[in-house]
Amino acid sequence: MVTRAGRVLRAAVLPLALIGLTALAGVVLGRVYAGGLLTWLVVGAAAGSVLVSVAARRLPSWLVAPVSVAAMAGWTLWSLRLTATRAEVPGGLLEVTADAARNGIPRLLTAMIPVEPTPDTVLVPVVAAWLAGLAGAEVALRTGRVLLGYLPAAGLYAAALYVVGPNAEPAVGATLAFVAVAAVGLATPTRTASGGGDPTADLTPGVRAAVRLRLAGSAALGVALVVGLVALLGPVVAGQVDGRPVDPRRYVEPPQVQTLDENPLIRISGWALHPEQKLLDVSTEGAAASAAPEVDPAADTSRGARIRLAVLSDYDGVTWRVGATYRNAGRILPAAVPARDSTVQTVRQQISVAELSGRLLPAVATPREVSGARVAYDPASGTLIRPEGLTPGLRYTVTSAEERPEANLLPTANVPAGDEVARVLRVADGVPDPMRRLAAQLAEENGAPFARASAIEQFLAEHYRVAADAPSGHAYPNLGFFLFGPRNGGGQEGTSEQFAAAFAVLGRLSGLPTRVVVGFRTSGRGPVLAGDAYAWPEVLFDGLGWVPFEPLPRPNEEPRPVEEDFRPTPEDPPPSEVPAPTAEPSVSPEPPAAADGPPRPDGVPTPVLVAGGGGGLLLVVGALLLTLLAMRRSLTRSRLVRGDPGQRIAGAWREVTDALRLAGRPVGGDLAATEVAGHARQALADARAGTTGDGTADAAPTVDELAALLNQVGFAPDAATPDQAARAAEVATAYVATLREARPWWRRLIWSVHPTPLRRARNPN
Repeated sequence: MVTRAGRVLRAAVLPLALIGLTALAGVVLGRVYAGGLLTWLVVGAAAGSVLVSVAARRLPSWLVAPVSVAAMAGWTLWSLRLTATRAEVPGGLLEVTADAARNGIPRLLTAMIPVEPTPDTVLVPVVAAWLAGLAGAEVALRTGRVLLGYLPAAGLYAAALYVVGPNAEPAVGATLAFVAVAAVGLATPTRTASGGGDPTADLTPGVRAAVRLRLAGSAALGVALVVGLVALLGPVVAGQVDGRPVDPRRYVEPPQVQTLDENPLIRISGWALHPEQKLLDVSTEGAAASAAPEVDPAADTSRGARIRLAVLSDYDGVTWRVGATYRNAGRILPAAVPARDSTVQTVRQQISVAELSGRLLPAVATPREVSGARVAYDPASGTLIRPEGLTPGLRYTVTSAEERPEANLLPTANVPAGDEVARVLRVADGVPDPMRRLAAQLAEENGAPFARASAIEQFLAEHYRVAADAPSGHAYPNLGFFLFGPRNGGGQEGTSEQFAAAFAVLGRLSGLPTRVVVGFRTSGRGPVLAGDAYAWPEVLFDGLGWVPFEPLPRPNEEPRPVEEDFRPTPEDPPPSEVPAPTAEPSVSPEPPAAADGPPRPDGVPTPVLVAGGGGGLLLVVGALLLTLLAMRRSLTRSRLVRGDPGQRIAGAWREVTDALRLAGRPVGGDLAATEVAGHARQALADARAGTTGDGTADAAPTVDELAALLNQVGFAPDAATPDQAARAAEVATAYVATLREARPWWRRLIWSVHPTPLRRARNPN
């Protein structure tokens, strides 16, 4: 009885070793996951795969794999359902499984650490662990080749180490455990499927001794070889212990935002023109942030809570940009360390998307938990995106940790400096001199950082007017016109876009680290309209974090002229400038000359005025045409070159539909891509018939191939390849060029500067 128990125990050692080796890969990989669920799922896959092989050891080898794969499918589906339920991933099991199978590897390599166990982040580890256990068990148990059977588990372990990379501490303990378990499995005698105990039992004593001697010699030679390899490779491996491993995430592009989301500041003016458009529905639990922080007890707090959409930290003198790196994240987001001298309160909001478009996901700063939507997160700015884009009816719940600075510490707080904040202190070349002088004047009169920020805030609030119909723009020329342009000519007024951008630039010129935030003002409950969208600036203070400011004018306050407090003086006054007379003239001034009389000696001749005015008008028209031409070419380049392959294919399709509209043959939004392609063929044939009298379209480029690519992107957006995107650009360019050449010469001239594609790109609807 003891002998039988011993045989059973000895036979169980190798299967347990295989389970342990495979499970250790899950232990290593689980270090970058939130919680221990991933580790247990991998352990279950390791145990299931090996035990199925043990139970089916009497079956033919060709039948074991299908049985094991069927069991793997059951365990995998159960794992996906469990993780989907825990992570509150919407959709049925079939939909979730298909999405995980399609996006498992890229999402695993772009996920925020710690990775939340969701269907798409556990599918690959679970399946890989099962297959490694199946292969190892079949080789080691059925053929008795233990070392060869260890290779799948060792490969899985190495892959887990590679995926973790530098994102966790060195797995010294797990590696030592791997070696120990492997040694135990090797040290235990095994029996192959062919049966038999001692292979020399049936031999004569002399032959048996010779065979055993040869086996012992072979074993000694193997041990010597292993020891030699350890002696040679040991120092090399030991030298890599302190090295930083390669992070595979560097080779995978994280989710990207569209151009409209990269600079949502330009959307402020469009929203201001349609203030009744419903963008969101919000329901808030807990304390929400007031529109103005506790920096001024007299500040107007009736504006409600701030919901943040995007944080813009990069400015090149032309455009403010997000410049964020988003990583796929689970429901629980990484916790950031709050500022030392600030209080944190929890805000929980349920948000429903109405007509807000793009990928940016609104939330009160700083989000800590999101449910109901798959998100990607940028820890540097604390902003969210939904990689699939926002859709009407999307509902999600976000819990945020809102920081509120200690107001009493602001007047004496300092601002950080150095490389860590160089990004939010950078001032691009080309700053207008009046703007520099204004910043110097405000900084000279206010020494402390908070005093400088408050002075800029007060100056903007007291001297400028909010105008909902002000044009969009925050480049240096736009800000210069906003700050110093004539009031009766459209200057000194703008939307919150100009107020926030001007504050941020003046702040950086004064040595303040600033950024611009785009979001919404809400009461915390009810609809959020387009008129609630606005931008505000923030300043970074030591120990207090980012503090928002409110440079918009107070309601019902008439702004003072800028000239009362700031008048840019020329650096070299004209020498002919003389003081105004202080006494009345003793004689009456001569009456003005008649209209047909000779010109005054110091006047400008009429022909010169006419020529100068005409030349100036031609210059203005020429500049406008060149600007439109440059904007059209930039739009085409951004559509065909920038973005992922799916976006470039969609951009090529928009080039074709814009060309049809310019040719007077617009297509409706209800037509399928193949119907539009037929419409495009007919439009080209009609255009040729009108110019050459020949309505045939031999050798003419068609967009049928482009329509097929567009349909592919619509049903499988991640399946498009760069080659397909390049082909789409080639087809679109050829078609547009051919359609343009078929137009009359004067229409070809207007084609390149027609503003319709620019308006449609700004407002697709």
